Amino acid sequence: TAGDTTGDGLPDVPDLQPSAPSSVPDTRYGGVVGIAMQYLGVPYVWGGMSPSGFDCSGLVAYVYAQVGVSLPHYAASQYNYGTPVSRDQLQPGDLVFFDGLGHNGMYVGGGDFIHAPHSGDVVKISSLYQDWYASKWVGARRIT
Repeated sequence: TAGDTTGDGLPDVPDLQPSAPSSVPDTRYGGVVGIAMQYLGVPYVWGGMSPSGFDCSGLVAYVYAQVGVSLPHYAASQYNYGTPVSRDQLQPGDLVFFDGLGHNGMYVGGGDFIHAPHSGDVVKISSLYQDWYASKWVGARRIT
């Protein structure tokens, strides 16, 4: 056939080698956002750390455990892990902290984060720029 120089009846296809991108951010844990999204709508349960119910830091710890990263259950303790990240440098999977380290969630992109807000609510997505979250911002950490 045309384009068949090997005689196997199939057109030749050049061997393509992927080039190593020079400025792509480390997305090793980017999959955690997809995992976290599976739990949208799960009820908030104080101290919860399972798909039957999560509190804020329990959701983060559970999701990261699914990719082999062990984090403590408490938001203030999780703040000691990873490296600091400024709000304008956030990447999906980064942890975001609020209210004197009393609350946290996971950045999902586009200025939004997923979290388990409080009793009577469910795991949901909120904007970092909503008044309460914007005024209670503490910082962010990248788990590496």
